Amino acid sequence: MPLRINPLHMAVGLALSAAALSASAQYRDEAKPDSITTKSEAIWLGTEYAGKPVSTPRDAKGKPLLNGYWKLLHEADKPDGNLGKDLPNFQLPYTAAGKAALAANTKIVDPEARCIVTGIPRALTAVLPFEIQHNGVRFASFHQLGWHRLAWLDDRKPAPDPDPRYSGNGIGKWDGDTLVIRSHAFKGSGEGRVWADDNANPISTEAVLVERWTRPDYHHLNLEFTLTDAKYYSKPIKYTRKFVLAPEGEALKEFSCEWNTHWVTTQLEPGPGKIGADGNRYFGPDKQLVPDWPLGAVDDDGRGTGYWLYRKNKPKPSDLPPKPEAK
Repeated sequence: MPLRINPLHMAVGLALSAAALSASAQYRDEAKPDSITTKSEAIWLGTEYAGKPVSTPRDAKGKPLLNGYWKLLHEADKPDGNLGKDLPNFQLPYTAAGKAALAANTKIVDPEARCIVTGIPRALTAVLPFEIQHNGVRFASFHQLGWHRLAWLDDRKPAPDPDPRYSGNGIGKWDGDTLVIRSHAFKGSGEGRVWADDNANPISTEAVLVERWTRPDYHHLNLEFTLTDAKYYSKPIKYTRKFVLAPEGEALKEFSCEWNTHWVTTQLEPGPGKIGADGNRYFGPDKQLVPDWPLGAVDDDGRGTGYWLYRKNKPKPSDLPPKPEAK
């Protein structure tokens, strides 16, 4: 059976430095200095800040500003893209309905491979960087493949019957220096169009997600969230992550998620592929933590195809034809 590759999301145009390349080697025991994988890890993953501490930036009301382009501080021996990252043996507390929903998800092609919106919490469990911008009225986070999510911060009450959204309907408020965002009215996995994480775990329309964001200093951002979904999980799921501010000049690039119906349905296997005992589906052989750089762009316009990395040895549907041989 061909190798299954973890789905990818979107590209970020970054320059590599010798220091970044050296720092990335900590994530792979057999990393080669000039390998594509090593360079990709230096681009996608954050490295711990070792400079002089800088205090948390604050707005006119004294509240922390969370704005920035944030990169994951990967945790050794913890899987990325897995909602059960912090649970014993990475095992989620499924209900009978949850097990059935998971089984159904493994029979469909990954929604992200079809360029369907990557929702929350999946985007928050991804391995790739993201950006936050908020202005005291609305919180926005921008994720790979061009997806975004929004949450109001103006003390409004949740709508009594909101339209379901992939990222839910979020309302935020401050609890001291912690921004708390409560989201409900999610699109559920029942229609085969959304997963809660990269491992095909389900989410229902009854789910409630509570995020707690803190910025202890200028260079660090922490996230704790709790997903309560009584339909699919017998108890709430807690999840934590830490991020580091990207070096100045790094930012999201424009990216167009493209997919080819025939190619996707004939070349991609359904479900998340093989998930290791360590809870990670990885992006390639030898426990590759991140997708190769770039993410499938075929020109300078930021075009990319959803999840061509599922099959590294097969052409992407938007690949340009080979150049004619010189005579």
